[in-house]
This record gives sequence, structure tokens and C-alpha cells, in this order.
Amino acid sequence: MLLACAPAPLFPAQAAQDAPPPSSTTACSGNCSDAALIDDLEQRTFRWFWDASDPRTGLVPDRYPSPQTFASVASIGFGLTAYGIGASRHYITREDAADRTLVTLRYLSQLPQNDTPDDAAGFHGFFYHFLNNQTGLRFNHDIELSSIDTALLMQGVLFAQSFYDRDTSTEQQIRSLADQLYRNVDWQWMRRPDNRLSMGWSPEHQFIANYWEGYSEGMMVYILGLASPSSPLQAASWQAWISTNDKRWGDSNGQTFLNFAPLFGHQYSHAWIDFRGIQDEWVRTKNIDYFENSRRAAYAQRAYAIANPGKWQGYGANVWGLTASDGPGETDRDVDGQKRHFLSYSARGTGRDYTQDDGTIAPTAAAGSIAFAPEIVLPTLRNMKTLYGGQIYGRYGFVDAFNPTFKDGKSYWSDKEYVGIDQGPILLMIENWRSGLVWNVMKRSPYIRTGLERAGFQGGWLEKTTPPVTHSQATPVAAPSKG
Repeated sequence: MLLACAPAPLFPAQAAQDAPPPSSTTACSGNCSDAALIDDLEQRTFRWFWDASDPRTGLVPDRYPSPQTFASVASIGFGLTAYGIGASRHYITREDAADRTLVTLRYLSQLPQNDTPDDAAGFHGFFYHFLNNQTGLRFNHDIELSSIDTALLMQGVLFAQSFYDRDTSTEQQIRSLADQLYRNVDWQWMRRPDNRLSMGWSPEHQFIANYWEGYSEGMMVYILGLASPSSPLQAASWQAWISTNDKRWGDSNGQTFLNFAPLFGHQYSHAWIDFRGIQDEWVRTKNIDYFENSRRAAYAQRAYAIANPGKWQGYGANVWGLTASDGPGETDRDVDGQKRHFLSYSARGTGRDYTQDDGTIAPTAAAGSIAFAPEIVLPTLRNMKTLYGGQIYGRYGFVDAFNPTFKDGKSYWSDKEYVGIDQGPILLMIENWRSGLVWNVMKRSPYIRTGLERAGFQGGWLEKTTPPVTHSQATPVAAPSKG
């Protein structure tokens, strides 16, 4: 199905601090070829999750196609959400989506949870970052029990619980298992004495010394923990979380916003939770919301690419996007008489906190920002596909990353793999922009509402009764009124 063509609102590169955030997005920019591009990209990206996941267990690999032998619990969370999108877009049937979801939840619920180093998939309801794709157990002793990856998984679990609302045996079991998995997570156990949450734990080293503090993807960890019906965090944990925000608020690349250098930190929580028009105590003092903050982050990255202080090849208004992604490899190269250092997988980004850039562009950085700023994302996706599509656009959409500066002869480096946690934001945020499906489903979750309210969020959709979601099809978001 092609998107309706409607004029895109034009937002200034720097919104005034007291300007209200955009109230909605449109389905297509002025060029209706964008509709076909997004329709194709969404279906290809969905197909990655469907093809990559194991029909026997529901485990989703960290990357695919790849010789790696481990599954990513974060990829599973994105995958559980992807199946609902696929059913809504009629890429697959609702029955097939429900069956794959039930297989996944049943398998996860049966995996052992204990403190042994080798015979567990998790402990206290949390799951290890990577699991052996044959046994479902911890992949190796270097892998931590991860609070953020468990949170990403639980977002998908709660999506499934709200999405599959029909009175069938399969969907009833989905709702029951989803509730059980979420209730099993012992957030209080992961809490440290100062009310912050540790990033993880292992049998060998116990709790990781690094805590979730400062604006990042960790926002979802606290919201899910606050909402828990079995071991809820107290409001003091949210206050501990936002206590460092003032250190990251400020100007960067022509924007004033709460900084986090890689764009994934501005995307992951937003992929499931609609932050438009709702505010906690801290963001209310800035007269914006976190959605507007992410929009400004996208504009800041584009401005950085236009300025291109590192003089990397290809950067510009319609080629931009730094986030955690693959790269050419840890190596030094002479490029046009200048020594350049390149990176392998790394959290690239730019902001007040840091800048890390080796000329590697990750399409997910732009594509995962489409709901925030479609007017700059659509031209970027179109341009990247036009200029580089022969190497970077394939069976599953955009590959993870490419680097026009890193060349071998006449060709440049481009990835050959797709990474689940980068495919996820592309798929979910495209669907949120097109129809609001994921956001609307999650609004029906009493846990999400409870977590936000306990964090002090008010306004917007939290003040309304959320209508039930129609799952038979996805309805495009209407263009904003010009009145």
C-alpha cells in the first residue's frame, strides 16, 4: 500500500525554546516517490526479523545473515513488535504473527533463571545480553546480565500483551505469558543504594559499577521498573535518573537540547512510547517534551554533517547519521595525504558529551528519526539510496553502515550485514510515523501508563482514555491542519 501524498510541515533548524513541539507528522514529503521508498523499506526491514528469527524458538540473532551463533534479547524485543507490524501491514497473517509470538514467549518463559555461570538464560527475571542460539543459555562468560537489553525485550513483550487482544487460545496464552515474563523482572534487585539501576550483573563480577544516569536509552529501564506490579521502583529512582540532565542540556550544532551523542539514545525509548505532549517535572522546565528533544537531536546531527569539521567524504544536508554501528575496522589509513583512524563497531555520535566520528554513516540514525523530523529524513534516505544504493540497499533494506572515505580502489567500504538493534528503530519508527501503531498499542498497556505517571509525566494522551486499536490494518496519520 502506498502512502498518501501530503505536504510536509517545515520546521526551522532551531526551534525557539518556548515553541511548542509539532503536534503530528505527515505521511509523505512533497515528492511522492518517498511513499514508494518508505513502503519498500518498511517491508524489507520487517522481512529481516521474520527471516532471521528461529521458528522453533523465536530467538532472533544479533545480526543476520552472519556466521555468528548467538541470539540478542534486544533483537527479540524488536522482533516481537515487528510481527504485529507485519500483521497490520498484511505482510503476514495475524495467525502467523501470533504463532511466532507464542513460540517466543513460551520458549523464554521455560529457560532456566539462576546464578550459575553456564546453566542459565538469566537471573531475577533479567536476561543475558546474548544467548546461545541452540540452547538459549548464556552465550559465554564475557556476557553480562543486561538491564537495558532486558528492558528492550520487555518492551516487545508488553507490546505483544496489548496487541493480541482477541479471545482465542493462542492470544490468551500470549497475554498470560507476557504478563508472567514482565512480573518476573526484579527491578529492586538491580537497584543500587542511591536508587540508580546498575547496567548489569554477572556471576563472576556481580553488579556492574556503571549505573544508568544521564539522558540515554536508559529512560525505558526506569519507566518499566516504576510500573512493575511485583517489585516496583520508587519515584526516587526517576529523580536519581534525571538529576544529571542539567549537565547535558545546552547548545550543540545549532540546537539547544538534552544531549546524547549517538542517535540511538534518542530513538529506543521513543520507538515504543509516545512522548509527544507529555512532560515530567524536568522537561517541563524547558518548555518542550522529549519528542521535541529528539527532533532537535536529529537536526543537530544534520547540521554537524553540513559543517563536516572532519572533512569526511560524502557528508552533507542529505547524507548524515551517527550512532552505534559497524565500521571498516580498527585501522589507520592514508587518505589524500592525511592519516585517518577508522573504527570497527563503535558508538559514533556528536554532542556536548562527546564526538566520535570516522566517516561512517549508519542509515538507521536517519531512518530511525523519521517520526521526529520526516522533512529532513525523507530526502536523506532518498539521496543515500540514489547515490549508494547499489552497495547499501538490498534484500533487507539498508545495510548497517557504510563509509565513503574508506576506499579500496574505486569502491568504498559498506557493510554486508544487518544488525537487529539497528533494524528495529527503522521498522518501528517508520510505522509510528505512518500510523502511530506501536505507540497506540503501548498506550493501552496499563504498565506503560503507570510507569509514566509514577515518573511524574502529565498531559497529552495521559489525560485521555485511549481508544482500542484496530489491528486489521494500519491507518496512515492524517496531515496536520493548516488552520
